[in-house]
Amino acid sequence: MTATPRPRRGALARRALAVALGAALLQALMITAFAWPSARIAPREVPIVVAGPGADAVASRLDHERPGMFDVKVRTDEASARKALTDREAYGAIVTAPAGPHVLVASAASPVLAQQLGQLAAALPKPGGAADAPGHAAPPAAVQDVVPAAHDDPRGTGFGAMVLPLVMSAIVGAVLLTMIVQSVLWRFVGVVVFAVFGGLAVGWLARYGLSLLPGSYLEIAGVAGLGVLACTAAVAGLAAVLGRPGLGLGGLTMMLIGNPLSAATSAPELLPRPWGEIGQYLPPGAAATLLRNTAFFDGAQMTRPLAVLLAWGLGGLVLLALGSLRGRRSPAPATVTDREPALA
Repeated sequence: MTATPRPRRGALARRALAVALGAALLQALMITAFAWPSARIAPREVPIVVAGPGADAVASRLDHERPGMFDVKVRTDEASARKALTDREAYGAIVTAPAGPHVLVASAASPVLAQQLGQLAAALPKPGGAADAPGHAAPPAAVQDVVPAAHDDPRGTGFGAMVLPLVMSAIVGAVLLTMIVQSVLWRFVGVVVFAVFGGLAVGWLARYGLSLLPGSYLEIAGVAGLGVLACTAAVAGLAAVLGRPGLGLGGLTMMLIGNPLSAATSAPELLPRPWGEIGQYLPPGAAATLLRNTAFFDGAQMTRPLAVLLAWGLGGLVLLALGSLRGRRSPAPATVTDREPALA
């Protein structure tokens, strides 16, 4: 029996060096992907509303003093401004009145933006009062939170922290199903079952266990399950068609691109353009937006994130089906009886 030749020391050294350099490059990419969006957060064309008498003048002043920061729309009255916030058409509103302006925010949409818009209120002093006395500043405009964040998560940190483990667990589920379950058909079944029970578990934690989201448990669980399905099916489907490189491609897409650009802790309009918009077309960003819109805004503006998650989920399942067909059509390995008889 011939012994298998061992790799030479030079080959082993080159392999070790290549792995070490590749790991260092991956580390740099991960740090850049996760830290860069947070380090570049700033308002960029953030939709806000100005309503009331003199609204046009206030809108012109904002465009002049803060160019590129806000996308200002003018509404007739405070009721229409409030409706713009609850319909997810704007993150905040400035309402002018004879007694002075006040600012409306929706911290459920983005606590970071709500805080920044609250700071904007300081630049809108009320007329009269202390401002008339020399050396005294006028009191700032009042701030009202029209759609507040969850009582137990007022800054949205818990909600933002929920997205990364959801994505990571979806990737791990896809890897385990690919490595352990040989039948692509049963991987298909496993992805669907994982999405159902994963959604129920995430929904319970978000609604009851950690009190991160209000609203209907079944709706939250359904959205969470759709997010799990989109991530898991995409990675498992790529693996079924491309093999192990598909696992790497799908996992890196979800982790290094989708998660940092999800804007789960901020808002898409706070990320550098066009990356905030791109992130909304990937499962992590679409899932975070759909969870917010479902839990806090009665399903407003849910068409796009819902379509994105369905497209990724169904696309991944289609890839799994194609991988199953490819496995059936591939020729079976030759058995001992099919081979030519060995020479004596």
